[in-house]
Order: sequence, then structure tokens, then C-alpha cells
Amino acid sequence: MKKHVTRGIAALAFAGSVLALHAQDTTTDQSQFPTILQQPVDDCAPVGSSVTFSVLATNADSYQWYRNNVAMDGQTNTSFTLASVTTNDVAYYSAAVTKGSESVPTRMACLNVYMTAASAPVQSLSARTMSLNSMASLSLGASPMTDLGDGGPIVVFGLPVVSSGGSGSCPGPFSGYVNYTLPMSQGWGYVPDTNTTVYTASDQNQSNTKVQAAGYYGDIYCAQTTATIPYPAPSPKYRFAIYFPRGTQVPTNAYPITLTGFDQ
Repeated sequence: MKKHVTRGIAALAFAGSVLALHAQDTTTDQSQFPTILQQPVDDCAPVGSSVTFSVLATNADSYQWYRNNVAMDGQTNTSFTLASVTTNDVAYYSAAVTKGSESVPTRMACLNVYMTAASAPVQSLSARTMSLNSMASLSLGASPMTDLGDGGPIVVFGLPVVSSGGSGSCPGPFSGYVNYTLPMSQGWGYVPDTNTTVYTASDQNQSNTKVQAAGYYGDIYCAQTTATIPYPAPSPKYRFAIYFPRGTQVPTNAYPITLTGFDQ
């Protein structure tokens, strides 16, 4: 009996769970199925750098990679590489691992990219209705950026997710969000720089969003447009999110957050 794969984008902020499950029943011989030994991992890379996503599996004879649930032409190996990332590459990437007619999906790994604030186009609040298409195609050429240091400011781009929810007055009811996280291999979160006393995360493109900062030790700060972390920062690392108010359209392109006082 042929099995079906269900795929979907994450609906919970800061979640790293498997987003697609293979339908199995107790009568199926499990030896028919591929076994995933190593999942694709999230990444946050400087514009212009090279990024590789890979999966390690046994009992598999074919692979197919997906970008936001859409099959990528020609990407049928155990890994694929984006040679020089731009904001166009911000997305969720996953793979289907197949043996015969049986497929098992991987988790969906997100890719964020970042750059200096001086290099990123900044949209004034009075011009917030301007399309973000120009930002989504931004490239700084072939020269990759390294760790920025000195507390930024830096601009990080993530992919908005349509998902309704809400909690309290902040973030309150929302129609979607963007997560700005770092995988464990990159330190989990952004580090407050010791050379400054000002730590902020801000949305410089819309004036009605809520910005949230979540510390490694559980301290959370949330405010409209800009979240400010006190000095000295209670946690050694922070993750961030932007929430779009309920009833508003969620952007479809890579969306930026500006971090001041943090190192990547």
C-alpha cells in the first residue's frame, strides 16, 4: 500500500519539531522505509556566503529537496549548496527520502541571512506601504560577510509564516510571525556586546508590529516596533520574533529585523 507524505510550515514560534510525518500502520514491514539518521539543520549566514543543506539516511535509493514545500529542480542528492546566498534564498528547506514507493520527509530547516545595517535598504515608517520586493532580491555580490562584532547594528532577514494566534497584550492576536534564531551549532542566539549598553531589536518597516526578544534564561521583552533589553542583559543570548497584527496581511518575502548592540 502506497503511503502519503504530509508537509507543512511551522506554526509555532521557536519550534524545531518535525513538521511532516509519515503515515504508517502496525501491519507495515518497517524494513521497507528509509531511516533518517541526520536531519537538515537551520542556518543563519552572511549575504554572499555559501550554505549547504544535507540529510543522512539509510535504506534509501532517491532524494528530492524542497524549498517552502515546492520541489527544487535537479536537487536529488543527499545535499545541495547555495553558492552565494542573498535574501532571495531565505526560506524553509526539506527533503523527501525515498525507497521504492515509500517516502519519509525530513524536518524543515530555515535559512536566515544577515548584513550590516549600512548595507541594507531601510524603509522609513512613513513609507511602510512600499513593497519589500526590492529587499528580497538584495545582494552584496560575491564577497561574503563575516562576524560583524562591535554590537552591530545588523539586519537579519527571515521568512514570514502565516499562523494565527495570540497571547496577552504583547504580542496579542496575530496573523503571522517571523522567527530570527540561531541553531545550536551557531550558539543558539545573539550575544549582547560588552562594548555597549543599548540592546534593541526593531522593525523599521512597519509601525504596527510587535517585536519580541526571548533570553536564554527565560526573560522576555515585547513592545510595538522596538523591544529593548535592559543593561546589563539578564541572559547571555537572545532570540527574536516579529508578529503581524491580526487582520493585516503577512508579507511573503524575506522580512528584516534590525539588531543593535548584539553580535552574531
